[in-house]
Amino acid sequence: MNDGKANRPVLPEQLDLDNCAREPIHIPGLVQPHGALLAFDASGRVTAMSANASTLLGVDTPAPGELLESHHFDADPIVHAALSDQMNGPGSRASQGQASSFEVTLGGRLFDLIVHRHDGKVIAEFEQRPGGHDSANSFALKAHRAIGQLRHEVSMDALLGTAVRALRELTGFDRVMAYRFHSDDSGEVVAEERLESLQPFLGQRYPASDIPAQARRLYLLNPLRLIADVHAVPVALVMAGVVAAAGGQAQAAPLDMSHCVLRSVSPVHLEYLVNIGVAASMSISIVVGGRLWGMLACHHGTSHRVPYAVRMACDVLTQIVAAHVQNLAAREQLLQAGKATALRARILEVALHTDDSGEALASMSPLLTEAFAADAVLIVENGKLHIHGALARTDASQLIEWLAARELRLHEVLAVQSAVGMPGSLQGADDGGGAWCGLLATRYDDHAAGWLVMLRKEQVTSIVWGREPNKGYPSGPLGARLTPQGSMAAWAETVTGTAKPWSAAQLELGRQVVDELARAGSIRMAEISRARAQLLAMLGHDLRDPLHAIAMAATVLERAGAPGDTGARLGRRIQSSSRRMERLIGLVLDASMLQNGIAMRLQLAAVDLSQLVENMVDEARTAHPDVEIVTDIEPAVIVMADADRLQQLIGNLLSNARQHGTPGEPVIVQLTKQGDTACIDVSNSAPPLAPALLRSLYSAFQHVAAANERNRDGLGLGLHIAHAIARSHGGWLQYSHAEPYVMFTVRMPLGGPTVVAALGQ
Repeated sequence: MNDGKANRPVLPEQLDLDNCAREPIHIPGLVQPHGALLAFDASGRVTAMSANASTLLGVDTPAPGELLESHHFDADPIVHAALSDQMNGPGSRASQGQASSFEVTLGGRLFDLIVHRHDGKVIAEFEQRPGGHDSANSFALKAHRAIGQLRHEVSMDALLGTAVRALRELTGFDRVMAYRFHSDDSGEVVAEERLESLQPFLGQRYPASDIPAQARRLYLLNPLRLIADVHAVPVALVMAGVVAAAGGQAQAAPLDMSHCVLRSVSPVHLEYLVNIGVAASMSISIVVGGRLWGMLACHHGTSHRVPYAVRMACDVLTQIVAAHVQNLAAREQLLQAGKATALRARILEVALHTDDSGEALASMSPLLTEAFAADAVLIVENGKLHIHGALARTDASQLIEWLAARELRLHEVLAVQSAVGMPGSLQGADDGGGAWCGLLATRYDDHAAGWLVMLRKEQVTSIVWGREPNKGYPSGPLGARLTPQGSMAAWAETVTGTAKPWSAAQLELGRQVVDELARAGSIRMAEISRARAQLLAMLGHDLRDPLHAIAMAATVLERAGAPGDTGARLGRRIQSSSRRMERLIGLVLDASMLQNGIAMRLQLAAVDLSQLVENMVDEARTAHPDVEIVTDIEPAVIVMADADRLQQLIGNLLSNARQHGTPGEPVIVQLTKQGDTACIDVSNSAPPLAPALLRSLYSAFQHVAAANERNRDGLGLGLHIAHAIARSHGGWLQYSHAEPYVMFTVRMPLGGPTVVAALGQ
């Protein structure tokens, strides 16, 4: 008589989680002995069957390789109808892996028949019904009561607590646990119902490696798994279709048992269960949004068989739990989305009605702190720090320097939750609250160097692991085993140097807040642009008449007095100031026209550019005798141009060179004719311009000269207008640096702007 020892799986010399991770647990070639399995191909031929099928069922069954005949299974109509329905091919009502169940009596024994189709095979499993369970009416009442309780729970903790109580009442297991996965795939026991004599596992964590990838896949494909007796000897499958091969015989491909309820158990997992004193177990996957969110796990001290109908009711209960989890999560997301929308609307409202968005955001720091669950908020704009929370100003300044060095893209959101990723000064904060470990930062304004930063303190967490996650496995009589004195012995770990992770909702809120700030900035800039255009128009038109009147009055005042007296001096001073104001107004009006897309009006005529440049240099020498101007002017360079505009262009370049050149060093002016092009070079001794300035060198109102004591009244329009004049004449203005000189070069066609295309500009 076969005692079954030959069917026991061979355990590896070292039994650990690495073995488990590599094990092909979906094709064990074995079944649990409380049932029998037969697999058929589409024609009804048996391709595999468990060795115990005929004995357990007590009826005539087809042998491996034989076709299903009407007399098989005692001609039971239910069995034949179930198999026929699954074998109907593409038109079958059954979908891949979807099981149908029936109650059948064979050989005087009651069986649950579970039939499913997978990988081109129809697999029939006959699971013997255990006795001694509640009547159908009693079970139905328990199930109905449990469903009603689940539907009325309004919190995650209450829902899972009710689920474990209901599952234990329905199944009779000694212990039922709700096991929830974290973002790192480790799991935690978050609810438990057990015998009083059992050690509690509530609150314990288990590393992600406890459930290898292929096991997680099967938990999704086949969400309910019963191990009726960990000590039972599994039964081997007898395979049909042995084919001849070179040098001997080769077995057919193994049967994929991913969806089978009788599939045998990994020896690694069996020994693990034995080590923690579990003789039977059942697990049901909680699947939310297609992902393994958690599990309901059941343990028993002795062998324990749960009827298929009861297991299916438990599966339904778990699906209700999963749906309720999803609803609770959706409700929380909706609540958070409402708060986020209100916050975004408030930010937009405040930012639109202020000229200082940094101040506006600072006034909302308490709201930002609450929305992001932050311990501090840091806002920086135009170098001004706004701090809400216990963050030292020196730490805040160093943090902004550190962020600036990372060169984040505008509106990019940076998230950090470990002290390792933070500046060194913040890792050892001495304000008594621990190190700053969490950071959520974005650069929301490029021009004003605007930063919005949320910070979190270190969260010191004590985690109670079911076993030490990084510990090796002790050696025993059978080699290295997964046996840390009953693998569920608690082991505490204190985690430091990290903050609570930023949730997906908070990261999305960060991006939305940045979008609102960008939107407010765009609206505000559009309003400023309109106001600027109106102001420029007013300066260009409304001020010229009163200025002209002032100039006339100054002339009368000068002529009325004797030379050298006070009235004459005042008249000359007023005339000089009014002419200067008129020039400034002219610049502003030109800039207004250019920014509104209005081309410069030119009065083209033949101009002796050589004489014009000489005249402009003489005028500059007269006005500023302390500045040396060296010239190299080719004679008789004639161009088609607007003489007034060219005088304005050359005057701006000379003024720029005088104001920004090194004192005591000459300004050099050169004019040459190069083919059909006139070339004017104006150079002054100075260091090269910073790369940041080059990006906006010809933009209007760039206050490059603000730090120059010799150009306090500059509007930042000179190069802007000079560039526009050159372009309007079909040429261009170019900056270059040749040590020790800064040089601005104007190139323009001799024939005027009509030949601009020939210049490739």
